[in-house]
Amino acid sequence: MSEICIRVDQLRVIYNQGKSNEVRSLDGVSVEIYEQEYVIIYGPSGCGKSTLLYGISGLQAPTYGDVIVNGKNLVQMTKKEKVQFHQTNIGMVFQAFYLIETLTVIDNVCLPKVFRGENLAERREAAMKLLRRFGIAEQADRFPSQLSGGQKQRVSIARALVNDPQIILADEPVGNLDSESAQNVLDIFKEINSVDKKTLIMVTHNPDHLVYADRIIHMKDGKKVREDINNDKRPIDDIKKENSKGELIDAPEKITTELRLLMRTFKDLSLKQVGVLLIPFKAKQLMAHILSELTEEQTSSAEGFLKEFLFNNIDEESLKTKLDLDMEKGGAGWNKLRADSFTRRVQKIIANAKAIAENKEEAVDFIAKNLIETYHLKLEAETYSRFGAFIEMRIENKIDRFGLQQRLDFPLKLGGVGLYRGTAERVVREIELIMLLNYSAERQ
Repeated sequence: MSEICIRVDQLRVIYNQGKSNEVRSLDGVSVEIYEQEYVIIYGPSGCGKSTLLYGISGLQAPTYGDVIVNGKNLVQMTKKEKVQFHQTNIGMVFQAFYLIETLTVIDNVCLPKVFRGENLAERREAAMKLLRRFGIAEQADRFPSQLSGGQKQRVSIARALVNDPQIILADEPVGNLDSESAQNVLDIFKEINSVDKKTLIMVTHNPDHLVYADRIIHMKDGKKVREDINNDKRPIDDIKKENSKGELIDAPEKITTELRLLMRTFKDLSLKQVGVLLIPFKAKQLMAHILSELTEEQTSSAEGFLKEFLFNNIDEESLKTKLDLDMEKGGAGWNKLRADSFTRRVQKIIANAKAIAENKEEAVDFIAKNLIETYHLKLEAETYSRFGAFIEMRIENKIDRFGLQQRLDFPLKLGGVGLYRGTAERVVREIELIMLLNYSAERQ
């Protein structure tokens, strides 16, 4: 069972206290964070989120309050004790990287071990293991000035992990990166939390990042204003709270892994849509996936017919007829060729979704063959086996959209499928749509 590893109690950080220019960066914030949680501290600039992170790290001395990490009160520690605490308990990742420009990549990663007095061979071996893991081993002997922003941040993450701390703190870690590098870093953080079982706390102002967290702490004006939960890892007894009458309120309902991974792909999908609104949402996404050049009126009419089809109110032939019928006669105003092609495409995708519901093991081969036919893929036997294995991982919710796309896009010699990026994106999008169509509110 997860236990509390970080407890922040009524933390206040006040600058220029008692003066006319007094600033309350933190104003009575209390937070409990559990082992192996992925927590995001979210809010606009100046809300106190970074101050809270640095308070947790021990780098920011509080004006009032306590910060207890792994049973030790940071406020009561001496400077020497804080140094020892940092070396063994916490790794930090910063927006600005803070690499030493005069040291090589491997020496930057080794630095935390140098301060612990470990021998050269051991620290270089540990550093190289992390550099290989994050795909930057070839840059080991280069200097930071020779790296891209994304490579620098991966070096920074390796440095944070080299002493194997249980807690990783990240302050706006993708703020200086392009979208591709940022996604790579977010995927690494997800892996560090889910595979390495590290407690991860990240500060961000970007709402797109919130889907990655188990729990989101919202900050405003130096205060914690609310918490949102994607995947509660806290013990059930710790989640229950009292209402104004002193009655216990049940723990919030968990979001299943299946739905949570779908919500990462379909940004407009929320718990509000689970239920009677799920079929309309599926219809809208299916329309957007297959069509792109029709008028809004034609698309809107067709979407209505598609909803009827998904609700089983009309059959395949009726759908084709309504799509082909002129708009003034109540149809969608398509032509017969487009209506036939669209209906076949819909049926094919739905068949893939039904295959998962009927038999997941047989569905993998069925879906793989359909995707190969649809996207004209040419895969050798070994590559086909990988392709199927990666599809199976997604069907079983072991990876999300980003993990699947990374594997399909990765070169053959490095264990991937070797698809062109654009092709990989389209294939992954269709697999996600298949997963959405297969999803049932009854499983939530």
